Amino acid sequence: MFLTWRAVALTAVGVPVAIAASSAVPALMWVALIALAVGVDVLGAPSPRTIATRRETPTSVRLTEPTTTSLLVRNLGARRVRGWARDAWQPSAGADPARHRLDLAPGDGVRLRTPMLPTRRGDRHAGPVTLRLLGPLTLAGRQLTLQQPATLRVLPEFASRKHLPSRLARLRELDGRSAVQQRGPGSEFDSLREYVIGDDVRSIDWRATARRSEVVVRTWRPERDRQVLILVDTARSAAARIGDTPRLDATIEATLLLSALASKAGDRVHVVAYDRTVRARITGVSGAGLMSALADRLAPLEPRLLEPDWTGAAGVVREMLGQRALVVLLTDVGPGSVDSGLLRALAPLARDHQVLIGAVDDPEIGELVTARGDVSDVYTAAAATRFELERAAVAERLRRRGVEVVSADPEGIAPAVADAYLRLKAAGRL
Repeated sequence: MFLTWRAVALTAVGVPVAIAASSAVPALMWVALIALAVGVDVLGAPSPRTIATRRETPTSVRLTEPTTTSLLVRNLGARRVRGWARDAWQPSAGADPARHRLDLAPGDGVRLRTPMLPTRRGDRHAGPVTLRLLGPLTLAGRQLTLQQPATLRVLPEFASRKHLPSRLARLRELDGRSAVQQRGPGSEFDSLREYVIGDDVRSIDWRATARRSEVVVRTWRPERDRQVLILVDTARSAAARIGDTPRLDATIEATLLLSALASKAGDRVHVVAYDRTVRARITGVSGAGLMSALADRLAPLEPRLLEPDWTGAAGVVREMLGQRALVVLLTDVGPGSVDSGLLRALAPLARDHQVLIGAVDDPEIGELVTARGDVSDVYTAAAATRFELERAAVAERLRRRGVEVVSADPEGIAPAVADAYLRLKAAGRL
């Protein structure tokens, strides 16, 4: 059962009476009367078990996009019912309002729509459906809670897709499909053309020159049908919050943008999420199905508070790749990377593959470096400066081992990684 505000208000009316009478007897009599009325009202309320409910929930929605879930309610009893139905969800599902008024004649049904605006990526689970039916006096009623499981998968926002058109335009220039015809380095032969001043003499085709009355050079186009393996770190460092979101969300954005770009370039994309075990693996998918598969598999990922196993990660990479490829590792390159074995694990990989690390910077560290408000701020700035210097030293050690390193804030890491991919492709290093 449940009480309404009317029962509470009527009970409160007896307080002034008891004070005026200087006796507890009138108050007790008044409370007993209210209790009797509440009991009669509960007995007179329709049974919630005569109400049938069913949820209809969309399969998925992209983060920050609104959606609607429906609760179908039907009165199977012989009495009219009045009250409320609550369609409960996790707070991060953004269901508001979740409480709906009911007024159903016998045999009637209604579809109650609950607007939702999710605030977090991942699987958002529904709570119970709660029915409250009022008695004839509207002082109290009967309540029933029903477990009706439902799940809404909230896909990554993919806000970085706004950078895709400009990167695709640069890709078309590299492939020679745009109006700007320019010679790009690579390893796939494209065509022959007349030599012009400034061309690399090493590109002269002497056999073709001998057959003609002019010097001609070979032109190359960036390689296609290469393999790109993106390794997403889901270990402890991915749980660090930068601003309002975990570092993992920024790396997922970079994964989606690079995958879309590489797929358009004709490369084969593989994605692995790893900490100490494989958390997600997307491989063998191409074309239009790649992005939907990535969004669906990466959406429920959550970081684990444990140290990564970089030796195991390197083993997964070698197992998946049979030829030279671009390996993109999205992780942190802080001072702890040395102790975790990152450098030791990447050295053999860098000999067989082109390795690129995309690291998410914390803008707050940069702000702390410049803080000079008081003595405490100066010490904080010194600690932040030391952290930045150690981080830069780790990045330099990686570069000496042939690993490309790019870093940017959460908003800039996705386009930074995409630009690095285009530079490597233009230089023929994939």
